[in-house]
Amino acid sequence: MIRIVADSTCDLSADLIQKYGIRIAPLHIVLGEKEYLDGAEITPDEIYEWADLHGETPKTSAIGFEDASEVIGQLSGTDDEMIIFTISEKMSTTANVFRMAAEELRLDKKVTVIDSANLSTGISLMIIKAAVMAKEGKSREEICKEIEVLRGMVRSSFVVDTLVYLHRGGRCSSVAALAGGVLKLHPKIVVANGSMSADKKYRGNIGKVIIDYVKDLESELTNADKDRVFITHSGCEQEIIDEVYTYLENLHHFNEILITRAGGVISSHCGPGTLGVLYIAGI
Repeated sequence: MIRIVADSTCDLSADLIQKYGIRIAPLHIVLGEKEYLDGAEITPDEIYEWADLHGETPKTSAIGFEDASEVIGQLSGTDDEMIIFTISEKMSTTANVFRMAAEELRLDKKVTVIDSANLSTGISLMIIKAAVMAKEGKSREEICKEIEVLRGMVRSSFVVDTLVYLHRGGRCSSVAALAGGVLKLHPKIVVANGSMSADKKYRGNIGKVIIDYVKDLESELTNADKDRVFITHSGCEQEIIDEVYTYLENLHHFNEILITRAGGVISSHCGPGTLGVLYIAGI
């Protein structure tokens, strides 16, 4: 059997985790002197409350060596194999921690650690593909070869409501944050080659901005892989989420439109009100 593992930055919902049998390995959220397991011990809303109270962006850290060893150690004495998906190595050392743990336990020949070169449900798009292939009986080598092709085709972007959290985390200057607040600027953040960069800037009410953002993606969306598309948000008004869902539904293209809430690590850096549409580009 092939076991599929992912770190908590993949932002899979509980029902999808259960449906595809995914094991989630949490990263860490550090609030002052206290440390929490992402998704297990603290919620994004609790993180926002702490951040606003202290005027700081929470710190996040990779999975610990002991935790990674516990996950991989479950293969001992079995014929099972494991594929582990992690957040981009340019953003975290999590992938390397898993590799070191596999080598230390002498299980590295049964484990493949995949640097997703992505984040959030950009990772989940690959995870679900891998889980489906595993259920179909494909080998670990076959699955990883296919994921290697898909990895460069994942399209992840999102629009940020507030620049405050990016500023607190050092990803946005104070001048830009101030200007963004006054002018109601909302940058589109794109993930490419494992890194995040600012793309187009939208101006106006966040509800209108998000719809404009989705409309700008339409030509790509209508040529994307039909299996599924993710709407992932860090705490948006339900009306906005519903409007995006309806827009995607009216494209009559995707077999599944999945909505997920971003977990603690992603939310810590982007703040509330962020929304992204994530999909696999067409071949």
